[in-house]
Amino acid sequence: MKRMTDINELKTLREREDHIEFKRAEHNYPFAGGKKTDPRDRRHCVLGYVVALANERGGRLVLGMADAYPHEVVGSDFAENETGNLEDEIYERLHIRVRTEELYDEKGRRVLVITVPSRPIGKALRFEGVPLMRVGESLREMDDAEYFSIISEQDPDFSARICEGLTLDDLHDEAIDRKSTRLNSSH
Repeated sequence: MKRMTDINELKTLREREDHIEFKRAEHNYPFAGGKKTDPRDRRHCVLGYVVALANERGGRLVLGMADAYPHEVVGSDFAENETGNLEDEIYERLHIRVRTEELYDEKGRRVLVITVPSRPIGKALRFEGVPLMRVGESLREMDDAEYFSIISEQDPDFSARICEGLTLDDLHDEAIDRKSTRLNSSH
């Protein structure tokens, strides 16, 4: 199987610009909120980041590399020898199919890359009932504008519909002139 990426490439990527999230996650990284009780703290887990990345049209979660640029390899034992079960559990809970890849540096340190697809059109994914998005270094509840933008994707584009039986004679001359003026003034 051809490797999707390599560690040296990962070191050069920027979280925001490259739709990627780096976590040290050396040991005991939480999968679904861990033992934390505050909902804002619980979302800093694998499922929380998968939801946020999917809501941003997809990306990658990298476990075993430092957040700070250039992302040094620290290694991770998260889901070691369990990547198939990890993919299955994420699908079971979120109904999206992620792909996992294990990479090793020259010292044998393991990096786990979880490739997250985009959410379905018109649907914001949720973790513990909350649609999440990444804002700077934080995972936040999606704001109303972002949420509305996503659910509006379901609305049909009425301007793309074909109106059976319509002819050029049905178009209003004044409306055509206004549209033509707007188009010409925007160039």
